[in-house]
Amino acid sequence: MSSRHATAITGSLVAASFSAVLILSFPAGADDTGPGSAKGGKAVDEAPAGVRLTTLLPERISVDNASQETAITATVKNEGTKDSGKIRVWVVGFDGLTVKNVQGCTTIAEKNLPEGSNSGFSCPIDNLAAGASKSYDVEATFDLNKTGKICLPVQTSDGKKTFWQQGPVPFGTTNPSPNAPATPLLLGTDNTPAAPSGDELPKTGVGRDLLPLGAAGVSLLAAGTAGLWWARRRPES
Repeated sequence: MSSRHATAITGSLVAASFSAVLILSFPAGADDTGPGSAKGGKAVDEAPAGVRLTTLLPERISVDNASQETAITATVKNEGTKDSGKIRVWVVGFDGLTVKNVQGCTTIAEKNLPEGSNSGFSCPIDNLAAGASKSYDVEATFDLNKTGKICLPVQTSDGKKTFWQQGPVPFGTTNPSPNAPATPLLLGTDNTPAAPSGDELPKTGVGRDLLPLGAAGVSLLAAGTAGLWWARRRPES
């Protein structure tokens, strides 16, 4: 074999090896959730002039198949030109998604939760400057044998007005991975359980489209993928 021919073969092998390294390295970034999404969000009550409040959730989360634990980042943004003043955001779980803790927030008493929800935390914000955002680390569990939804209403500090509400929006997958260490879930996707009898999903609460607040008797109505949070609510004790 000539040295020129050997050099060509060696060069081809190096190039192939380099290509393989590039291909194998891409999955390492698969856990990157990318930018947050306001999917399932809707403005409700009119905010003060110059204030525009929204929320963001990750496009993708991952549930540990053994512990059912997952982590979610919930973000509140003021996209307006003026400061928000005192507001609060609630982080509420429904069906298979149970909120266990939200960093820097307090547990919502069961009597104050909207009917159909299973958990929630209230996060007070003294002021959100124009153009600023605030993110919260949400610890949750997800029962993959059920649907699972989350809701983020942004309200006045007393809860009498809701400026924005994201959800109840589902996380889920149509391709369960029961034998994998974790199952990736996508925002805005209804969950399909891995169980053989997964054609009929368990339902909890009073239904997907009507979620009245038990303590106040004020309803939370679904509109498309987003619901309208209560316009007023019984004051917290």
